[in-house]
Amino acid sequence: MPQAPSTTFNNPIQRAAGTFNNSPMSKLLIPEGYKPLLNLQQTEQAIKKIKDFFLESLSTELRLRRVTAPLFVLKGLGMNDDLNGIERPVTFPIKDMEEAKAEVVHSLAKWKRVTLADYSVAPGYGIVTDMNAIRADEELDNTHSMYVDQWDWERVVTADDRNIDFLKRIVRRIYNTLLRTEFFVCETYPQIRPFLPEEIHFIHAEELRRRYPDLTPKEREDAICKEYGAVFIIGIGGKLGDGKEHDLRAPDYDDWSTVDPATGLEGLNGDILVWYPVLGRALELSSMGIRVDKAALERQLALQGKEDRKQLYFHRRLLTDTLPLSIGGGIGQSRLCMVMLHKGHIGETQSSIWPDAMRRQCEEIGMKLI
Repeated sequence: MPQAPSTTFNNPIQRAAGTFNNSPMSKLLIPEGYKPLLNLQQTEQAIKKIKDFFLESLSTELRLRRVTAPLFVLKGLGMNDDLNGIERPVTFPIKDMEEAKAEVVHSLAKWKRVTLADYSVAPGYGIVTDMNAIRADEELDNTHSMYVDQWDWERVVTADDRNIDFLKRIVRRIYNTLLRTEFFVCETYPQIRPFLPEEIHFIHAEELRRRYPDLTPKEREDAICKEYGAVFIIGIGGKLGDGKEHDLRAPDYDDWSTVDPATGLEGLNGDILVWYPVLGRALELSSMGIRVDKAALERQLALQGKEDRKQLYFHRRLLTDTLPLSIGGGIGQSRLCMVMLHKGHIGETQSSIWPDAMRRQCEEIGMKLI
């Protein structure tokens, strides 16, 4: 695996950034000897180049057509995503629509599936869009922001495609797009050196738990990514052998409960993670998966005690066969730019709100937040 200069990829020192607005102690990772490889003006130009190149490459690789996406949806239709089930959407009243309220989207997993139906997209083709969101409950650190920008994509599949082998083929195509983008960036800016491995490794969350039984899920991610460089963890959302989930997922978009006949393990979804040497930790670049069919939706709603959702607009359409089978996911734009440009903080590749103490500390070490 090619390595970047040691001045860029030293082990990080973790320091407390202080208490902000009476919130719990926030942690900021400060890479020892950190020095940005591009200045602020170069970074802004590079962000545009990366976003254009990656979107075109991804669209070609997965046969996706661009569509226009909403910033908010009506509350009460079941169209917004619950993510982990605890995040509160930003909600506001609509002046010209009596008693109606809108919610700023968390992501567009459900909206995209409705759009596939409305646009009559054929199997093997899909859509991609720029998703912008506000996640007010996000804990702010090097890789998490209240402002979320990602490429949200969705592709129509057939019943025969709903298996692990098909999921892996799509993951490999996405990872190949990441590799092409890294090559493009390194050719454009020779001071940036590649670090991604040529292949992505697949492992189920249960296999990962058995491999590292004494580690937390996040520690397992660090351990496996440090070993392989790039990993797709399968089966995010279902309970593992210890009765706990690797991470939480809502019950009504990814299929995390279908059993693979070859392994006996549950899950048709997962996360793409890479080992990020700048911060010395695993970093998630994409959450994706084959979406629920009717049987999986019924099963997962029951498992989470949310069967009342069957009366919502999105769920009624799925249960009455007016939505296509699909696979889809999101790929973080600012986070991808951060990785490709070897930045130490996501605030170096997007404009958002950060605590004053965090901004000052980043400024002191040359980590200029936009």
